[in-house]
Amino acid sequence: MIKESTASAFVFRTEGDGQCRTALVWHPRLEMWLPSGGHVEVDESAAQAAVREIEEETGLQAELLPGPTLALPAGFPHSAVVAPWWVVEMEACADNHTREPHVHIDHVFVAVDRGAPANKGAVHQVRWFTGQEAAEVEGFSEDSRLQVKQLFAMIADGSLRLAV
Repeated sequence: MIKESTASAFVFRTEGDGQCRTALVWHPRLEMWLPSGGHVEVDESAAQAAVREIEEETGLQAELLPGPTLALPAGFPHSAVVAPWWVVEMEACADNHTREPHVHIDHVFVAVDRGAPANKGAVHQVRWFTGQEAAEVEGFSEDSRLQVKQLFAMIADGSLRLAV
């Protein structure tokens, strides 16, 4: 089975009304709301791919929040990259990268909207959802719904802070 690295990101912001929202994109081929994401290119890390996909698909500039991880040992000679919040393996149907069924190894990140527009506009329809809206909207994949539900719960209980 062919396995390909992908990266996706739930982008959050707090609106003027104090409500926290996440940006989801309408995926025209799959016909559902999803976090921005796509394939990791050969010259980038999964974290770099997540930032690129956010900008391409939403037109937003965002900063990744490091996922849960251990600190590197003192004196470790290599640079760390932003850790994803989850790494999941999921079946994928044929797409424009691979013409047969395959598996995506998805690195799922959490990001915060920096408020500055990217250099170009969004290539997909983007909508900002509250936690309640994300829980109820039609056309939202159940795996993403479970993830975003947990992230909103972590924001509510203070274990996930959106400050960058």
